[in-house]
Amino acid sequence: MAIAVDHDRYFVVTGGPGSGKTALIDALAARGRARTVEAGRAIIRDQVAIGGPALPWSDPRAFAELMLCWEMRSWHMAAGAEGPVIFDRGIGDVVGYLRLTGLAVPAHVEQAARHFRYNRRIFVAPPWADIFRQDEERKQSFVEAEATFRAMVEVYSSLGYDLLFLPLAPVSRRVAFVEEHIAEIR
Repeated sequence: MAIAVDHDRYFVVTGGPGSGKTALIDALAARGRARTVEAGRAIIRDQVAIGGPALPWSDPRAFAELMLCWEMRSWHMAAGAEGPVIFDRGIGDVVGYLRLTGLAVPAHVEQAARHFRYNRRIFVAPPWADIFRQDEERKQSFVEAEATFRAMVEVYSSLGYDLLFLPLAPVSRRVAFVEEHIAEIR
């Protein structure tokens, strides 16, 4: 049974690392859209700062559990925002991450992905070699970014969402694309 929240105003942006998701979400936030913060990068920063073990390169299962907690909390906190909320990834991304790492997806994670719903349309950022960059927190290769993209497409499709692929275009054009589809849905 789904939780009674107006999840139709919850819009997920997903895809592989380095595909421009966060730049798009930052631009939407600058236009006044409510947003969430990506779990993965924040967890990595916090775990490194405290010497914690829940890092994707040392304990991917613990990292996934922290991402799940983060995404569920973001989902609940979004209820207090006005209008549409743009999510920098969602609970389905945790399922995709576990599959990518070759770990079994626990029943509670699958249940969370079915229970905590978002708008039926998910925005997907395709791999984009021209903008892809590695950094201290993004250690994946472009090949891994492509695999992540495919995993997110598979997961969100299997959860019954309709996928809208972002154009490989400047941020301003991507903002217009998202705004157009949000207006159409609402």
